[in-house]
Amino acid sequence: MDIFCIRGGTPLHGRIALHGAKNAALPLLAATLATGARCELLDCPDISDVTAACAILRHLGCAVEQHGGIVAVDAGSACRSDIPAELMRKMRAAVLFLGPLLARFGTAELSLPGGCVLGARPIDLHLRGLRRMGAEITLDGEHISARTDGLHGCTVALPLPSVGATENLILAALGCRGTLTLCNAAREPEIGDLIAFLRACGADIRGEGSLLRIRGGVPLTGACHTVLPDRMEAATYLAAAAATRGDVTLTNVRPEHLTAVLAALERAGCTLTQQNGSLRLQCSRLRAAGPIRTAPYDGFPTDAQAPLMAAMAVAEGVTVFEENLFENRFRHVPALRALGAHIHAARRYAVVTGVRELHGASMTATDLRGGAAMVIGALCARGESELAGTAHLKRGYAELVPTLRACGADITER
Repeated sequence: MDIFCIRGGTPLHGRIALHGAKNAALPLLAATLATGARCELLDCPDISDVTAACAILRHLGCAVEQHGGIVAVDAGSACRSDIPAELMRKMRAAVLFLGPLLARFGTAELSLPGGCVLGARPIDLHLRGLRRMGAEITLDGEHISARTDGLHGCTVALPLPSVGATENLILAALGCRGTLTLCNAAREPEIGDLIAFLRACGADIRGEGSLLRIRGGVPLTGACHTVLPDRMEAATYLAAAAATRGDVTLTNVRPEHLTAVLAALERAGCTLTQQNGSLRLQCSRLRAAGPIRTAPYDGFPTDAQAPLMAAMAVAEGVTVFEENLFENRFRHVPALRALGAHIHAARRYAVVTGVRELHGASMTATDLRGGAAMVIGALCARGESELAGTAHLKRGYAELVPTLRACGADITER
């Protein structure tokens, strides 16, 4: 089943329990390799990226068990340090195994990762930091070969707060001699979740925010850890509720991780209520949210740009989006135009002039968040839409169709 059939025009109403975050679960799974022990991750989302990460761990020799939202990894039996290209191609986060492999075995053989095509997402910051720690790395076409006689502590100042580079260097530092001082580290909540897990395993990680110190060579144990709730899943369902003029309550949510998104929705006329660990959005009239500029945390997240753009396509007024992180993050615009949206996009900017009504269309998702935008556009369009390329959505959204159906959406999968 790889096509969603959506008949729009029905406001979403109901309660949605968020899953664990994709962007937290993947580095956590990579981190289990560095511990060399048995770990349990609770509320791990049942998505294809998690399945791919577990396949990599099994290939490396780890014992992996998946039962519902619980993933147990025993990394004590890991016995190899190579990852074949067919596994690397399944997801962008596969590169996060580079640091743990060097920390654990002192060697790694892998290829450039796959995932959504969002323009240049180079791993040069990962490689530069690892080389500074003593790794010898060669890049031959798409093949990466890395080895070291022993990583050592040093100071690495990232030129920009790359999430992936921050995670990879933290994981590599677990096996170094001395202390890694990481400056200009990314500050996303998912990195805080990774650090909390590693500390529970015994890691000596000090500091917070953009300055971290990781002392290597500390014996690690296993730990049981609950994955952080998915703030991008939250942003997507909030945007869908706003676009359809609905009333949706999210549970298992961390509103403090959604500050920029919630501010934009409030500017757009949505009423937001927080109570007893839940977040409710009500919307009867939607207006332009003002300029939206993507930025590293705690700015407006690039992953929420496409879903909010779909909502602004049916808002009153004009919303200008400025994409500052990825140069190819407007790939959803042609599909929204096919639905009848008025959007002019050029380079880093997209100008969205809201229309009263969208109409059904046939679309194909080309990336995860762009596919979510297409679903939102179809949910508030008159008539029926078909969306192909749904494998992209299954990389990051667990139980998307049944969740939307439970809130009244007319959506089926075939």
